[in-house]
Amino acid sequence: MAAATPALTVDKMHKSFGQLEVLKGISLTANDGDVISILGSSGSGKSTFLRCINLLETPDEGVVTVAGETIKMRRRRDGRAEPADRRQVDRIRSELGMVFQSFNLWSHLTVLENVRIALQRRRGGSFDFWRSKRVLHALDERALALIADVGLAPYADALATELPYGRKRALEIATTLALDPTMLLLDEPTSGMGHEDIARISALIKSVAATRTVLMVEHNLSVVADLCDRITVLTRGQVIAEGDYATVSADPAVREAYLGTGDD
Repeated sequence: MAAATPALTVDKMHKSFGQLEVLKGISLTANDGDVISILGSSGSGKSTFLRCINLLETPDEGVVTVAGETIKMRRRRDGRAEPADRRQVDRIRSELGMVFQSFNLWSHLTVLENVRIALQRRRGGSFDFWRSKRVLHALDERALALIADVGLAPYADALATELPYGRKRALEIATTLALDPTMLLLDEPTSGMGHEDIARISALIKSVAATRTVLMVEHNLSVVADLCDRITVLTRGQVIAEGDYATVSADPAVREAYLGTGDD
C-alpha cells in the first residue's frame, strides 16, 4: 500500500531580511490530521516561517508543497529571491487558512456578516453588500453552522467589536474555516488570553484538527502539551529538536534555548 502524500512539505527554506538571515534551511513535513507546533524564543524565526509557508513572505530559497502543489524558490545572481509564479502562489494559498496574532475582522459588522463575507470570498465573487437580502441570506445557513461550530451561536447578531477577546479569536477561526482550507496556520492563537479563553480556544483547535492539518506557533507550553502530536523547536532560524512533547521537553538543547529562558 502506497504511503499517503503529506499535507505539507517544506524543504531547506531560507529567508533573510537584508543581512539578517532569519531562516537557515528549515525542513518540515506534516501529514493529514497532524497538529504541529513551532516553538522557540523571541527572534527564532517562528512567525516568519509561518508567513513563508503561506507565501506572504517570499522565501529566498526552498521548496514548499501543499496538497500536491509544489513551488520552488531560488536566488538570482544578485542574491534576491526570484519572483514566485502568481498562479502557483494562489493555488497554494487557497489550501491554507491563516489566523494571525492581530485580529482581521470587520469590527462594525455582526458575527454573521463577518462569516458571510468570508463565504462570499470562497465563492470567488465580489463582496455583495449591495445585493438583495434574499441573495445574501442564501449564505446564512452555512454561516450559522460555522458560527455554531466555534461556539458563537448566541453572538450571531452581535457586532464583532463587542465580542470578548477570546470570542474574537473564535470568530477569526470561523471566518478562516469559511474559506474551506485543507490546513490551518495559527500564529499565537492563545496570546493574551486568560485561562477560560485558553481552554475554550484549545478545545476549538482540537475540534478543527479532527478534519484538518494544523500548524501553529504557540508559546503556551500547556496548550502545546495538550494539543500537539509533534513539536519543532527553532533557535536562530534553525531546527534544534523535533518530536512529541515528552521528547522535546527533555532535550538539553531545548531546555537551554527555550524552556529555561522564560516567555517567548
